[in-house]
Amino acid sequence: MSSGNSETARFRVARAAAEVPAVFAERFNSGQPRAVAEMYEPGAVFVSPDGSVADSPEGIVRANAGFLALGLPITVRPRHVHATQDTALLIVDWEIEGPGPDGQPVHLTGTATDVARRGVDGVWRYAIDRPAGLRPV
Repeated sequence: MSSGNSETARFRVARAAAEVPAVFAERFNSGQPRAVAEMYEPGAVFVSPDGSVADSPEGIVRANAGFLALGLPITVRPRHVHATQDTALLIVDWEIEGPGPDGQPVHLTGTATDVARRGVDGVWRYAIDRPAGLRPV
């Protein structure tokens, strides 16, 4: 899922573990599924709030599609970033808020527990993405 193309080449990449949440938010806020998909390394998994696991590139795109379909920006606030060599544990509070596609208010919050790894190209990507704690308000 990490190969770039001309449509997504304009997005920055995470060169440090601490940059992963902000880079993800930039790509998410673009509304481009491919830009978001590039945040995941080959073999990555996405653990949905209900516990189901997406473990293929297509599954991860589908898992993020529901969030992207809201058409609302995500705000991220990293709480902890613990990195050692090429692996990092990220604890990130996030929020999606605003009027949904149907005009009704949307307010989703959570605390993600994620694992990121630095690839041979020096770019950090998600190995495990778990936006646990999803709470509609």
